Amino acid sequence: MREVFQQELREVQDRLVETAELVADSIEKATRAFNRSDVTLAEEVIADDYRIDQLTVALDELAITILARQQPVARDLRIVVSALRISASLERMGDMSTHISQLARYRYPDKVVLKSLRPTFAELGRLDVEIARKLVELLRTEDVVLAEEIRNEDDKVDALHLHVFDKVLGATWKGEAVETVDVTLASRYHERFADHAVSIAKKVQYLVTGDWDPEKSAP
Repeated sequence: MREVFQQELREVQDRLVETAELVADSIEKATRAFNRSDVTLAEEVIADDYRIDQLTVALDELAITILARQQPVARDLRIVVSALRISASLERMGDMSTHISQLARYRYPDKVVLKSLRPTFAELGRLDVEIARKLVELLRTEDVVLAEEIRNEDDKVDALHLHVFDKVLGATWKGEAVETVDVTLASRYHERFADHAVSIAKKVQYLVTGDWDPEKSAP
């Protein structure tokens, strides 16, 4: 019975990794669609979001079944409960990719942001993709060094997010109202994507080390 339980826990981890891989692919395509005004790629991201949703639902059902049948305790219980919370964060990360793609589709054939901010959003996209790829490896290997790297990359995303706000609130901003809203939303979506990754990294680090530092937890 114990062997079956351990196999189920491994399946939970495998499904988390699979979902995280889809999320990483999603944000990579979304940022390309956003920065290049590629409506075909944007629509692909939007259409594929259901796959992430389906995987997270199936994972949640598996975790709930384990809780009911195996009644895990101590670390095993934390693993299953954490999987439920990680699954929810991955689903939200997929949503952020979709929102970014929707902005690209709505403004096609124009680009969403003015020329002055395009390098900033290119860097935001690059960082989000890097964070997502690191998250896949973290879930696969439980290497806590990756958790720290994700936090460090998130700090860079936060700084760029603040830069966007400073820009649109500055006296030299030339954007119309709709452009201001689009830029603000897009920046927020990138920032929240990274925040969810940090939240997951914190949970994995806690499972591995038993150390929970509220000061470093994601908002």
